[in-house]
Amino acid sequence: MQTMETRRWRLKGPEMEGPIARWYARVRGSDSQLAGYRSQASQLAARLPVGARVLEVAPGPGYLAVELARTGVQVTGLDISRTFVEIARDNARTAGVCVDFRVGDVAHMPFDSGTFDLVVCQAAFKNFTLPKSALAEMHRVLRPGGVALIQDMSHDATHADIEREVAGMNLGRLNSFTTKATLEMLKRRAYAPAQFERLAATSPFRACEITTEGIGLEVRLKKQEAAVA
Repeated sequence: MQTMETRRWRLKGPEMEGPIARWYARVRGSDSQLAGYRSQASQLAARLPVGARVLEVAPGPGYLAVELARTGVQVTGLDISRTFVEIARDNARTAGVCVDFRVGDVAHMPFDSGTFDLVVCQAAFKNFTLPKSALAEMHRVLRPGGVALIQDMSHDATHADIEREVAGMNLGRLNSFTTKATLEMLKRRAYAPAQFERLAATSPFRACEITTEGIGLEVRLKKQEAAVA
């Protein structure tokens, strides 16, 4: 059974270029994992208003963004990795959908304020070097009432949790070993729920809702509606 983190672990950052990024795209593009992205995209789209705009920060190969676009949602993807942007654009063309994938930095996003109804960030936030700026930018580009959804690995994940997670990925021996080693490394820089609550409290969002499942955590942050005079 896939948990939220099964679909979303990622070693993100400038190091995810070239062969490493292409390896990651292959590992994460199995039929079972793509089915998970389709399911998640359907759930997210069902909660959005007609004509909604979605930004995925650090979409990697673009699998979730492509599935969201299939539902009719207008989707933009922003990733620091040029290789990932190339792969994601190819995946969108192959799927016959339109997604605006761009190279850019979450701490300095090239979008107007109040542009998006939903911002999604999967398995990348722990790697952001300027997390406060990232949250501030997510808040800025959201419309009033919009939501930022951050899904990532939890620092509280145990070795046993990681073993169960990888076992459910149905990977070969080598990829299983590599994946477990990567997850153990990523855990060191991941946030515990209490840490993320403190970070959110110092952001323009002021607060967040956190749920945990398996080795992952999901953080929901809402931009408040403008006060009526």
